[in-house]
Amino acid sequence: MTVHPTHPTGWRKASYSAQQTACVEVGRVTNGAAVRDTKNRAAGYFTANRDQWSAFVAAIKGGKFDA
Repeated sequence: MTVHPTHPTGWRKASYSAQQTACVEVGRVTNGAAVRDTKNRAAGYFTANRDQWSAFVAAIKGGKFDA
């Protein structure tokens, strides 16, 4: 986990989530992204730097997590 000096901004939920309740939101932080549970925002968030986030998104797009 990476600690960033600023609070996340611009939180957004994926459009694929629609009316689902099991969703996450992504926000911007200095040089990366923050992720939190939409249902439990008070629980906090975790962050990833730009390289980590890019690798994660590439893995999703590449089907690495498909069941």
